[in-house]
Amino acid sequence: MIAYVTVGADDIALAKRFYSAFLPALGYGLTEGPEGLSFALPATGQQPLLPDFYVKPPFNGEPAAAGNGTMTAFEAANQTQVRALHAAALAAGGADDGQPGFRAAYGPRFYVGYLRDPEGNKIALFSSNPADPS
Repeated sequence: MIAYVTVGADDIALAKRFYSAFLPALGYGLTEGPEGLSFALPATGQQPLLPDFYVKPPFNGEPAAAGNGTMTAFEAANQTQVRALHAAALAAGGADDGQPGFRAAYGPRFYVGYLRDPEGNKIALFSSNPADPS
């Protein structure tokens, strides 16, 4: 099980604007501190829901850089939410890396939109909700 994902950011304010455009709609709460941003899903009873998502300046003090071939995917409730959150993330400073739509290579119900955050990290917003049309 993945416990958390961390991406680097040099401009925390810009990263906050970008990630706050869609993560709260997916149930993530935000905690800010001197070390950066911590997005977490609410706890159910005594167990936190995982994974957490952190946005922080790199610990080594070097500039943030996106990983080549690295991507973080967030599951949306349905295709409508994928489109809405993709648009919100673009308006909040993200770059389009693939408009929302079906990707036949991943199956008939896999609906996904791809983005780059302000640092270049690749983000996917997807749904494979069986109630949506395929």
